[in-house]
Amino acid sequence: MTKVMGQLNEGLRSLHEALLGEPMAAAKVRFSVLGFSETVLEHLRLADLRHAEEMPELKPRGRTSYGAAFGDLRQRIPADVDVLKAEGFTVHRPAVFFLSDGQPTDKGWLEVHRQLIDRNVTKGAPNIVACGIGDAQAATIRQVATRDEYGFIANAGTDVGASIARFCTALTKSIVESGRSLGSAQPELVVERPQGFRMAIDVV
Repeated sequence: MTKVMGQLNEGLRSLHEALLGEPMAAAKVRFSVLGFSETVLEHLRLADLRHAEEMPELKPRGRTSYGAAFGDLRQRIPADVDVLKAEGFTVHRPAVFFLSDGQPTDKGWLEVHRQLIDRNVTKGAPNIVACGIGDAQAATIRQVATRDEYGFIANAGTDVGASIARFCTALTKSIVESGRSLGSAQPELVVERPQGFRMAIDVV
């Protein structure tokens, strides 16, 4: 990710700018940014992006422990739900947008993932939208996504930097549209497929 981290940071800045232009949608969204390798690094937590001066600057780190990411979310999400409810917010089912450029370097992550998405185990068990770029494999991304239509893999031969930029564009659209939906009678998670990506279930 070292060579393409600039695209990811630029994508987050664009997301911030887009939400500043959508104050009604942004008011309904609280946004966290986590980076994971062998451990999880919190860059932003439960932020109201209308009041954030800037987005964090992400930097590449080491390995790709999916279990570290899902284990952190397993503890983090219930605590975040409690915080938001204590502040008087109505909390809808959280959404995790998961981006990986490689295969997991750890074993046992599937069990941690299972616990995370099980509503009987984890309060606020999230929907997970998973996008794979680089060396990430479609079969793995399918396992991460909580629904078939939430798993996407970059088209073969696509430049990784371009894939990241397209992921960020789709993420922005999804968050804006989902935020707008929260003010309707039937709120829903709106998932935008990134350009240059296919649904992971369609990749043989």
